[in-house]
Amino acid sequence: MNIHTIILAAGAGSRMKSNRAKVLQTIGGMSMLQRVLNKVEKLNSKATVVLGHQKESVLKHLNSISNNANTVIQEEQLGTADAVKSALSKTTAGEKVLVLYGDVPLVSSESLNTLIAEADQGFSILTTELDEPHGYGRVITDNANTALAIVEEKDATNTQRAIKEIFTGILCIDQELLIAGLQEITNENAAKEFYLTDLVKIISAKGIKIKPIKANNDEVRGANSKKELEALETILRDMNAEDLLEQGITLADKARTDVRGDVTAGSDCELDVNVILEGKIELGNNVSIGANNYLKNVVIGDNTRIEPFSHLCNAQVGANCNIGPYARLREGSVIEDAAKVGNFVETKKTILGKGAKANHFTYLGDAEIGDNTNIGAGTITCNYDGKNKHKTSVGEDSFIGTNSSLVAPVEIGKNAYVGAGSVITKDVPDNALAVGRGKQVIKEGYSKDKK
Repeated sequence: MNIHTIILAAGAGSRMKSNRAKVLQTIGGMSMLQRVLNKVEKLNSKATVVLGHQKESVLKHLNSISNNANTVIQEEQLGTADAVKSALSKTTAGEKVLVLYGDVPLVSSESLNTLIAEADQGFSILTTELDEPHGYGRVITDNANTALAIVEEKDATNTQRAIKEIFTGILCIDQELLIAGLQEITNENAAKEFYLTDLVKIISAKGIKIKPIKANNDEVRGANSKKELEALETILRDMNAEDLLEQGITLADKARTDVRGDVTAGSDCELDVNVILEGKIELGNNVSIGANNYLKNVVIGDNTRIEPFSHLCNAQVGANCNIGPYARLREGSVIEDAAKVGNFVETKKTILGKGAKANHFTYLGDAEIGDNTNIGAGTITCNYDGKNKHKTSVGEDSFIGTNSSLVAPVEIGKNAYVGAGSVITKDVPDNALAVGRGKQVIKEGYSKDKK
């Protein structure tokens, strides 16, 4: 089955009170439009995005997140049916057209797959039930649960107003059937707009059975204001936390766990409060993530603990490691098994070997640290000369004294020692001691004379 998804993203979203287009507002660290496109990719569907308000900024964002989506411009916002009609030129005969909305980002793949499967007779719609459906178009069905029409609140009878099932606006329909139906939709209403909801009555009158598919209310909610956007953020956080619990991850408080990407984990992993997981996260067995940690695109091995207030981004941590508190592992950091990165230590494009330690107040950039080497407090690799970055290499079983500066490019051998407070500018051979500091001078009676 060939699917072509039309994503409506032309709305102004004035109630957002923002300079950004509505579909560019973010939840879970990602724009609403990108979340919809991610769902479309999982369906292996073609995509056409209908642009309108702030089309330049939306197009720029779209080009940064997708190479496959087509775009069309809805020059005047004349209603949802008009928006869909503007994208018809991108579709082809024989396709089923799925209509989604750029500000309804949480619809599940399961619901969409069911919707598509049930469109085998030509047309299916996604609905939901509300305890308080006031203001929404009610789904009118027959005894066989076939949708006959969508009746707006102002046009509904008292009996119809008692119906709790409403139309979400999401639908799947044969391309040829869509073209025929859109030609019959008029703007004979108070707003003088062409409404996609009218399509149900028009297609039903042609004898086509329309299947309503019920979705969970949370997944079909949209956002037209910052208040509604925050509500989506809460729903997404809860959905993602439930996924972690299903994987067997222990959460101290799911309301204070933010997942903004994909997480896989082994057994007996634990997350304390206020943890943010972004991008692709892979946790081994028995991994413990302390409170107030931020992890993005990180792989962590078995039995490793990340202490509170640490920041790990595009890094790899081995098994049996201890990281933090207040550690920062930047892009390209590889912390090998049983190594330790302590408080206020920052690494960047650095390999810290097995069993190596950098316990306090250290910067290691563009460095390779050998196994079982100890990096003393206050040590820095001086990797930048104002124009280029250079590498520092320290062999295994070495000891770098407190408050040392290693001026790259420089190599320190195996089982070597660097005295505390040294500035090392030349290579140090294996088994050697290097001391590079100014001579101490003592002037007795200096304070007395000074006063």
